Amino acid sequence: MKPSRSIEGISEYRLSNGLHVLLIPDPSKSIVTLNMTVFVGSRHEGYGEAGMAHLLEHMLFKGTPSHSNIPELMRQRGASFNGTTWLDRTNYYETLPATTRQQASQNLEFAIALESDRLVNSTISGEDLASEMTVVRNEFERGENNTRRILSQRMQSIAFDWHNYGRTTIGNLSDIERMPVESLQRFYRKFYRPDNAMVVVAGSLAPEHALQTIERYYGAIPTPVEPLDRTYTTEPAQDGERSVTLRRVGNTQYVSSTYHVPCGASREFAAIEMLAYIFGTEPTGRLYQELVVTELAANTSTSCYGLHDPGVAKFEVQVPMGKSLDAAGDALLRCVEQVATKPITQEELNRARSQFLKSRQLRAADCTTIAVELSDWAAQGDWRLYFLFRDYVEALTPEECTEAADRYFTRNNRTLGMFIPSESSERVAIPARPDLTEILDNYEGRENQSQGESFDTSPSAIEARTVRGRLMGGLHTSILQKKTRGNSVNLELNLRYGNEAALAGMTEAADFLPELMLRGTRQLSYEQLQDRLDDLRADVSASGSNCLLNVSIETTRENLLPVLEIVDEVLRYPKLDPQEFELLRRQAIASTESRMSEPNVLASIALRRALAPFEPSNVRYVPTLDERVERYQSLQVGKLEQIHRTLLNGQNGEVAVVGDCEELDLSSVFEAMFSNWQSSVDYRRIDQPAQHHLPASIHEIRTPEKANAVYYAGMHLPIRDDDPSYPALLIGNYILGGSALTSRLGDRVRQQEGLSYSVGSSLSAHPIDRRTNITIYAIFSPNKRDVLSQAIREELDRWLNDGPTAAELDSAIAGFLQGEQLQRSSDDNIASLLVSTTFAKRDLSYYVDLERRIGELTVDQVARAYRQFVDFGRLVEVYAGDF
Repeated sequence: MKPSRSIEGISEYRLSNGLHVLLIPDPSKSIVTLNMTVFVGSRHEGYGEAGMAHLLEHMLFKGTPSHSNIPELMRQRGASFNGTTWLDRTNYYETLPATTRQQASQNLEFAIALESDRLVNSTISGEDLASEMTVVRNEFERGENNTRRILSQRMQSIAFDWHNYGRTTIGNLSDIERMPVESLQRFYRKFYRPDNAMVVVAGSLAPEHALQTIERYYGAIPTPVEPLDRTYTTEPAQDGERSVTLRRVGNTQYVSSTYHVPCGASREFAAIEMLAYIFGTEPTGRLYQELVVTELAANTSTSCYGLHDPGVAKFEVQVPMGKSLDAAGDALLRCVEQVATKPITQEELNRARSQFLKSRQLRAADCTTIAVELSDWAAQGDWRLYFLFRDYVEALTPEECTEAADRYFTRNNRTLGMFIPSESSERVAIPARPDLTEILDNYEGRENQSQGESFDTSPSAIEARTVRGRLMGGLHTSILQKKTRGNSVNLELNLRYGNEAALAGMTEAADFLPELMLRGTRQLSYEQLQDRLDDLRADVSASGSNCLLNVSIETTRENLLPVLEIVDEVLRYPKLDPQEFELLRRQAIASTESRMSEPNVLASIALRRALAPFEPSNVRYVPTLDERVERYQSLQVGKLEQIHRTLLNGQNGEVAVVGDCEELDLSSVFEAMFSNWQSSVDYRRIDQPAQHHLPASIHEIRTPEKANAVYYAGMHLPIRDDDPSYPALLIGNYILGGSALTSRLGDRVRQQEGLSYSVGSSLSAHPIDRRTNITIYAIFSPNKRDVLSQAIREELDRWLNDGPTAAELDSAIAGFLQGEQLQRSSDDNIASLLVSTTFAKRDLSYYVDLERRIGELTVDQVARAYRQFVDFGRLVEVYAGDF
């Protein structure tokens, strides 16, 4: 089979039954990703069908006659999988290990066989619908807790009179609860067909074998006889400002404006996309400069989506309590709707374009991301728009952006506040959808992106290729050279500093320091620093806590050394600007206040506090949200300066580089950066011992008017990750609640009883402290608290009494080990793995031994480990909700 077209390394094929196929070979990734997109979303739903496309996505995980338990089949192969529904499409994707040619072939055939089967043979039964409906309802209720989401939903519904873009993908509660299974089956048969689908295969694949396999499974599906239904509703031009007011319990204010804009295939939408960057970026964005810097608001954001039909652009402002919402709203509208008086500059457009291209390039380096991302472009009309849109962006002029803002960001095209009659009708006409056949005819794109090498992701192979060293000052280095897609490089840096005494009263300062350091240096302003990183196509992030400052970098080979020069300046000579500190502090306060009524946040903090019963003066103390606000309010920039001046240094820590860095003398670069950077204060790690003698307790948090409730429970065990029983405990948790839908808790609480959209457990052990954390979590409807509690308790008791079955253990071992293999296919994960093993004074032989011990586990060993170490009667439990 010959491709119908090939653009920049992506080849398109089409089967006789209408199925579109895209192949993206990437030998540098020892994984294979299959993404099946069905071109049906909430845009295609009719009366009484609100939420049907999304509910159907859930139902397709219930299986087919040939694949009866899809989550379990995925788990057995260590797959990372999911499905998503959006306005224009639904997709199903899985990423599987492909370390060897045989494994790649087998896993790809499994994925193709599965997806082709559930495209037309899914079992959609009334019994499954009854249980899954409550899960989706629980997901709906979770969304009802999010004030921003509800405000956006209300505005969307007001902005559209007739088009289904005014309806959210999650749907309407009454339709979700009452949907007849016969209607769902009809919807499935109507849209799930090969001529309405596209399959993307990416990663380590042999194109000829992939096409043969696709032809064997998908090609066997008959060509549909009935013509495919197409949507045709066009939203009329808006002729006056519209309003919506939301009044709910909360701790922060928002004001937002929405404007109709062209569809994603339009060249004008490229201008809208750049305007979103120009208005929304921090710190250079117009909204940030005119509202945050002037203290009218705490945060701003913008968004716009490329859609099949004309959509909307959104501008949002978070306003702290006590600040004027009207003043912020007026400033928002002045900023957005008066661009003609302050035209877009070339500098602004260049910066926005650089930010867009950087983000695009970093995503393009990951074939899995591209495989999924192409879903949205294809749903807009043609996958080649992915490349054409880039060309549009690069060709834009400031004048085009100014004209687009002046045309679409106007009062009569706005949804905000209240309706006010006008003396005459004003309409904003949205241009018709362009003819894609005409604009894409003979489009060829550019040269293919560089491909990487085939890479063995086993721990022993990674260790064999890693060059470990130590700088003269003491910092440990790990460098793994490998050819990568797009010449990408990932770097992970941990700087360790201070001790318990030196950091007393400094916890918040240690948290704030990394982000403030990235807001400017002695030579570069915040704006200049971000522009420079954008120009270098680099993502640099920093975070911190007591005794630790972390820096993560993703860039390309040719830009790595210039990026390291900038990072060196950030680390050694940050400006620590008091004005930027004040902005950062206000944002932190507003963000904290906005979460004060969120059940998930409150329950999580309550559990952490219960498991860490320290005095407020102790660096290990977990403050409440109110206490955090108080601490932020009293925090001074001088404390951050003190940490940087007296504690931070380049002597202790780890740095790892993974990617295309051949012939770069990184050891010399790191010596220059860190070896002469010292502190007179000795570094001593702050230990976190297990609190395993705590008694059982139950805590209840009331969150009025929240539709969703949250359950958290946890305990500590006094063991490390090198304990002989750790492999058994780890796999036991995987069976109990760590493997999504197929775990004991997931099967009972979600699959059988439909009590929770999200339920599970986690187990994590420290490599140095003798502390292992066990956490159990679930979201649920508040009136189901007792039923949920009983179901979880029964499953925990059954687990301790009976242990796993042999079939469960075999499946869990296979799935867990392949999942670990999948994690190591990502270069940033490998970099994190290298620094973590160095911190623990070990190499990856630890994981070789761990995986060997996991593979040898028996049912008795797993059961015995839990009976020896775990007493679920000591659980600390937290319930948060409107009970």
